[in-house]
Amino acid sequence: MLKLRLKRCGRKQRAVYRIVAIDVRSRREGKDLQKVGFYDPIKNQTYLNVPAILYFLERGAQLTGTVRDIFKKAWDFKELRPNQSKFNCN
Repeated sequence: MLKLRLKRCGRKQRAVYRIVAIDVRSRREGKDLQKVGFYDPIKNQTYLNVPAILYFLERGAQLTGTVRDIFKKAWDFKELRPNQSKFNCN
C-alpha cells in the first residue's frame, strides 16, 4: 500500500519537507518511489506536482493527515473537487 507523506530534509531547527509517494512499511527517511511535492513551513511555500499526485491517487495511494491539510491550503486540486471520493476536502 502506498501513502503520500512528508519526508524531512534540511538542517537542525530549519526543517523542510518533501512530499513523497512511499510504501507504508518504510521509515520516514526511507527510500521513496517518487517525489511529488515540496513544503517549507517556515517560508510557507508549497510546490505540488499535480499530475504525479493524481497518478498515485488513482492507483489507490492514501494521504496522511498533514499532507491532506497542505493540499487543502494549496488549492491546486480544483480538478478533484467534483469527484469527492478520491480526495475528501471537507
